[in-house]
Amino acid sequence: MARFPAFLLLTFAATAALALSVMFGSTGNGLAELWRQLFIEPDPVTRAIVLDLRLPRAVTAFATGATLALAGVLMQVLLRNPLADPYVLGVSGGAAVAALGVMLAGLGGLWIDAGAAGGALTAMWLVFALSHGPGGWTPARLLLTGIVVAAGCSAAVSLMLALADEGPVRGMLFWLMGDFTYAGMPWLALATLLVAAPACFALARPLDVLARGDLQASIVGLPVRPIRIGIYIAASLLTAVAVTTAGSIGFVGLVTPHLVRLALGASHRVVVPASILAGGTLVVLADLAARTVVAPRQLPVGALTALVGVPLFLLLMRRQRRIA
Repeated sequence: MARFPAFLLLTFAATAALALSVMFGSTGNGLAELWRQLFIEPDPVTRAIVLDLRLPRAVTAFATGATLALAGVLMQVLLRNPLADPYVLGVSGGAAVAALGVMLAGLGGLWIDAGAAGGALTAMWLVFALSHGPGGWTPARLLLTGIVVAAGCSAAVSLMLALADEGPVRGMLFWLMGDFTYAGMPWLALATLLVAAPACFALARPLDVLARGDLQASIVGLPVRPIRIGIYIAASLLTAVAVTTAGSIGFVGLVTPHLVRLALGASHRVVVPASILAGGTLVVLADLAARTVVAPRQLPVGALTALVGVPLFLLLMRRQRRIA
C-alpha cells in the first residue's frame, strides 16, 4: 500500500473514530441534534455529557491505545521479535498486584493510580535487575525473566481475587480487563504520548539498525547497550502509563505494529506514526462499542480488544509459519 494514501486513511479513521465516540453513548444523539444542543440552542446537560464525559474519555482512549502501540513497537525491536507484546515483561502484572492491593485496603481514586504506577515501576526494576547476568543481559534472558515475573504476578492476582469480598471483586475484574470509566489521570497518557512520539520518530533510524541485530548496529557505530537500556525503560514506562490509566488492554501493542509492518514496510519512520494512529483508533472504537453494545451496561474494553486481537494474532502466527 502506498504510504501517503495509507496515512490519509489512518488519519481519517482516527478522526472519524473520535467523532463517533463523542456523538454516541448509552443515549445516542444524531449529528444534527447534537450540533443544535451544543451550539444553536445550548443544552447544559448535553454540553456536560459531551465536553466533560465523552470528549475526555475519547481522548484518553486514543492516547492509551497509541501509547500501547508505541510500546509494542519498541518492545518488538528490543526483543527482535515481531510478535512481542508490551505486557510480556511483567509490567502490567506488577501494576495489577499493586492496584488490587490498594483496592483491598479500601482506597480508591488517585491511590489506585499511584499504586498501579508504583507496581509497574517496581516490576520493571525487578525484571531488569534479575535479567542482568554475566556479560550483561540478552533479549532471551530479559524475555524469560519477564515471563517468570508476569507468572508470579498472575498468581498473586488470583490469590487476591480469591481472598477478596464479593463486593469489590467486580470492580477489580473490570480494572484488570481494561476500563475507562474511572480513569483517574486522564491526561497522563496524552502528555506521555506527546513526549514519546516525537522522540521515537527522531530515533527511527537507530531503531531500524538495531532491529537488524546487535552486530549490524555495532558495525555502524551504534552504542548498542545504552540504546537497548533506553528502549527497555521507555517501553516499560509507556506500558506503565497505559496500565495506570485504564488497566490491562491486551493485543493492541502486539497486533497493531505487526499489521503496520505488513502493510507499509519495516521502516520505523513509517511504523511509529502509523502504529500510533492505528492503535489509538482501535481502542477508541473498542471503548465506543463497550459503551453502546449493551447500553446502559458497559463491557470491559480489554475483552473487546482481545476478541479482535486473538483471531488476528492466530492469522499472523499462521503467516509467520508459512514464511518460515
